[in-house]
Amino acid sequence: MSIRKAVIPAAGFGTRFLPFSKSVPKELIPLVDRPVIQYVIEEAVAAGIEEILIILSSEKEAVIRHFNPVPELERRLAERKKTDILEEIVRLNSLAKIHYVYQQQLNGLGDAVLQAKSFCGNEPFAVLLGDTVMDSFEERCVTRQLVDVFDKFGSSVVALEEVPLEKVSSYGIADGKMCAENVLDICRMVEKPSPENAPSRLAFAARYVFTPQIFDELQTTPRGKDNELQLTDAMSSLLNSAKMYGCRIAGKRYDLGSKIGFLKGTVEFGLRRPEFREAFADFLRETVKNLD
Repeated sequence: MSIRKAVIPAAGFGTRFLPFSKSVPKELIPLVDRPVIQYVIEEAVAAGIEEILIILSSEKEAVIRHFNPVPELERRLAERKKTDILEEIVRLNSLAKIHYVYQQQLNGLGDAVLQAKSFCGNEPFAVLLGDTVMDSFEERCVTRQLVDVFDKFGSSVVALEEVPLEKVSSYGIADGKMCAENVLDICRMVEKPSPENAPSRLAFAARYVFTPQIFDELQTTPRGKDNELQLTDAMSSLLNSAKMYGCRIAGKRYDLGSKIGFLKGTVEFGLRRPEFREAFADFLRETVKNLD
């Protein structure tokens, strides 16, 4: 079956971005002039996704408002002949068919994905973390790269990114053998190993494609760290009965839920904008010079 549905978990408190995230969802943190979650949804659409379910907590109504039409705003933009921004707003309102569901208790990423069971039914689906932007190094977006691996092998796929050895203890790490170009046949997963015990430097990278079997595993997987339902625990259990592949992505991950990730992403994406690239680059050079 083709992948036509995606799930975006976006219910977490965003504690790494407090106090800002106390009143504004971390998924609405701006990367230049678009919130992070808009980049995520645009990636899903570029991968061929038709329907999207966003998992929210009750304090995140602002995410819904961002994707809803605002007729008064559109009218004013039209009256003032601000055609470019009006077209952008209208496009935003029709990116995809977006649904919402609330995660009543924040019991982990696995529990968030489990909220999508009725939405996905018996279809395979993609999962894109709502605070992470992916920049593809090729024409296909990162989620499309995973979908292509799924289309070839017919099993669940996780995005993999090579990280420095000293950082493997911050990630889930995949172990296995390469079975095709940039495709790992996963035999096990090690959560946050020490550098000396890491089986590889291939870390999970915020994008997944799952068969509906993952829901059976999530329903029977015991609570893990912090008494939360861990998605990686369910994935490890799924490996006992089904194949799972890793796609070494041609792209770069920006974790915009962290302060340093936000700063790096803002600089890099800002420098790509032709309308202020030169002025922004001059400002950065002068700022660094003054710091020295």
